[in-house]
Amino acid sequence: MTAHKEGDPTTINRLYGRAKGKPLRAGQQDLVDRLLPQIAVPAEGEVTAAALFGEDRPLHFEIGFGGGEHMAFRADLLPDHGFIGAEPFINGVAQALVHVRDGTLANVRIHHGDALEVLRRIPDGSLSFLYLLHPDPWPKARHAKRRMMNDGPVDLFAAKLRPGGEFRFGTDHAIYLRHALMVMRRHTDQFEWLCDKPQDFQKRPGGWPATRYEAKARNVYGHEVWYFRYRRK
Repeated sequence: MTAHKEGDPTTINRLYGRAKGKPLRAGQQDLVDRLLPQIAVPAEGEVTAAALFGEDRPLHFEIGFGGGEHMAFRADLLPDHGFIGAEPFINGVAQALVHVRDGTLANVRIHHGDALEVLRRIPDGSLSFLYLLHPDPWPKARHAKRRMMNDGPVDLFAAKLRPGGEFRFGTDHAIYLRHALMVMRRHTDQFEWLCDKPQDFQKRPGGWPATRYEAKARNVYGHEVWYFRYRRK
């Protein structure tokens, strides 16, 4: 996940955390070399549904898609919608490309790099859904400004979502959970929390698939997982 310059969480200073892991297998590298350029978000210019898919359609944006399981599930579920995913970790991009290839998902576009750089190029009020699932927690207090859930990015999320659009946030980290709730309480003029009872954030909503990361959080680390849905006012 991309982090931000200390003191201004909307401005990128440098990428924190890893961008590469194990060397890619030959098949993964082939997808990065051949498929990624075909479905990559253009490096410049406005990012619109018409520019990416040749027509206007509901647009989804996922920040840090990991291995792309959630993005691929949603894209398969909603073939008439357009999906943009941004991920700095090349191994995650390669995994997502496998999902795109195997699912013949023509409605997915991928950016290998910083999500906020692309998000800023999307016209205001264009997104129907925005997803931030299990972002890097940066649990130490001195690293709090590196978290994606901060006032600057949340203002940007609000600007890019259409009225009635939905922001979905998920985490298995208790410190990040408390921080995120604190941040979102400062944005009640922009977002309505779609929650009437604790089960609403303790139980996975429909259309929100489980991922391997979530299974690892539960089964290996014994973490709870929390699911949040916010509607753009």
